[in-house]
Parts: sequence; C-alpha cells; structure tokens
Amino acid sequence: MIKRAPIILFIFVIFYYYFKSEVYTENKIVVGSSLPKTGIIKSWGESVIYGANSYFKYVNESNLLDNKKIEFITYDDKYEPELTIDNSNKLIYQDKVFALFGFVGTPTVKSILPILYDEEIPFIAPFTGASFLRNNHNKNFINLRSSYSEEIESLVYYLNNKKGLKKIAVFYQNDDYGEEGYVSLLKSLKSRDLPLIAEGSYKRNTLSITHAFNEIKDANPEAIIMIGAYKSNALFIKKAKENVNFKDTLFCNISFGDANAMIKELDSYNIDANNLIFSQVVPSYTQTSIPVIKEYQDLMKKYYPKVELGFISLEAFLSAKVLVNAISRIQGDRTRSKLLYTLKTTPVDVLPGIDINFKNTQLLNKTYLFKYRDNQFVEIK
Repeated sequence: MIKRAPIILFIFVIFYYYFKSEVYTENKIVVGSSLPKTGIIKSWGESVIYGANSYFKYVNESNLLDNKKIEFITYDDKYEPELTIDNSNKLIYQDKVFALFGFVGTPTVKSILPILYDEEIPFIAPFTGASFLRNNHNKNFINLRSSYSEEIESLVYYLNNKKGLKKIAVFYQNDDYGEEGYVSLLKSLKSRDLPLIAEGSYKRNTLSITHAFNEIKDANPEAIIMIGAYKSNALFIKKAKENVNFKDTLFCNISFGDANAMIKELDSYNIDANNLIFSQVVPSYTQTSIPVIKEYQDLMKKYYPKVELGFISLEAFLSAKVLVNAISRIQGDRTRSKLLYTLKTTPVDVLPGIDINFKNTQLLNKTYLFKYRDNQFVEIK
C-alpha cells in the first residue's frame, strides 16, 4: 500500500489539475447569475438582466466572438441567501457555467463564499461593494464597481469637508450589507473626530422602518447615510418629510439604494426629491458625451425600447462589455484561469470615456455624487 501511495498521489494531482483547468470547447459560452427577479428589490434584478443582455444580444447578433455565442442564465433568489446557495449549485453543477456573473447583494454573495473558494470559479462583477470581495488573496473575484467604503468616504467628505456638516446619523439594513456600510461610516467619521449621533436599522426584505425612524428623529441630524434598499429608504424619507425634525436634513443614499427606483417610489408618495444625495459607481446614464454611454443608450433602445435607462442597467452593460472583451482575448484553449488573467489585464480603453485600472480586485475606482433636480440626476462636481 505504501508503494502505491506515490502513484495514487500522482493520479490525484492529474485529476485535480484536469478539472481545475477544464477546457471549454463548445461554441456556447454560458455565464450565470442568481439575483432578485421577484420580491422587494426585483427592479435590481430586472435592470441587471436588461443591461447585460443588451450587450450580449448585440455580441451574438454581430458575431463578435467568431461564431461563439454568450448565453446568460439567471435564477431568482428573491434577495434571500438560502436561495442564492441553491441557485449557485445549480449553475455550477447542473448548467456547468463558464463563469458566475452579475450576482446581486452582499448577504446573498456572502452565503456562497464557501462554494466560490472550493470551486475557484471566476466570480465577475457582483453588485455589491463588500470588503470581503476586495481581498487580493481571492484570485477568482473580479469586481467592476468601487467599494461601499469608497462611496461612503465620498459622501462624508462632501458633507463634512465641503458643507461643514457634523451631525450625521445612519439608517441601515440589519444584515451583512448594512454592517459593511455601518463599519465604513464609523471609520470615515472617526478619521474626522466626528461622532455618529444616531442610528436605526430594519430587517432585510421588509418595510419595518418605524423603530429605526424613532431612534433617529430626536437627534435632529443634519445628514443621514442610508444603507438600505430603495423601498425602505423611500418609506423612511416619506415619514421624515412629514416631521419637522428633518426639515433641513440631507438624505444620502449609496448606490445599492437604486436611485432610479427610489425616485419612482417617492413620486408614488407625492414626495419631492429635495435634500437627497445619491452616490454612484458609474457616471450618469444620460452623459452621452462619454462614448460607451452613448453605445449603452443605443443598444438599450434597440433591444429594450420600452425599458427606462438607469444607473444599474448601465453598470450591467459595462460589466458585460468587459467580460466579452476578456473572452475575446483568450489565446488557445478557453479555460477559467485564462479568463481570470484576461480580466485582470483588461486594457484601459475597453470602456471608451471611462478609465479602467485593476487594483484591489476591482476595475473601476471612482465614485460620483448626484442630486435630483428638474426630473434628472445632476452630478455634484
């Protein structure tokens, strides 16, 4: 038995590297996602699908990958981690996807980390700014967007350094997403010797915001950092607009709050968007002076003419374009390890008008602040 050990070990190593470096020879390139297609933030999932597929449809129709076609499989997880685990297993073991792409949410993504570590499958452009995805030891994670930490630092810099505000509170979702933002906010405030004057949280996938509202209202905050989903954020703002304690308060939303959906929700309440600030990880989807945004608008109008444009579908479009470019640059056999290499070496000009620089496992490293005025988002320079 001892004499056979080296042979067994050799066979094990061969099988290990065979499966870890499996060659994908089919002309159909399958990528898959788990995202909310129903439930309280279904607009997120819909926007990701529209944005990504507008580019994938164009690639397939134009034969940009030399007779290879992109197939984007999506399963509904309702923004619930347990369903994300089931969907991920189905994508990997049943659908045998080449890569995972465009997952939505911090708690959902965190639930599948053991699967991602075990399988070493490319995990590309998730819609979360979580710090645990920005560890350089995680070689198979490729983010497009900037982190929540960067978004919140931009907001606090604007509030304190530019506007001189010091009384800052936080409204957050009581889960991994909310905690990521909460910790980042404490860090930004501490660097300026500022206290967090009040905090309130609510349960994910609910509109139970009354307790959080009551925890914050008596502190008379000058600004509230909102780390929630759009329906919950909008309901909080509605209640606040009816309370004198929030007469001059600025409501500051990070990108996962889905600015476009939040404006619609506030409109349904007949609430104006004054005193709202939105942090984003991509430029305005209306800024057609940027060539890649003009391309996004053209392809969305071609394939989804009835769908409204927005920040999330733009981000999904950009992510899809980066992914296709990386696939097109794979030399020889198509393997997952080669895909990761081409993603990490994405040329700086792949998204004309938007700079790319791969560091800290992310390709974009800029955040943008917007106000909403005269039915449009206006960037705060």
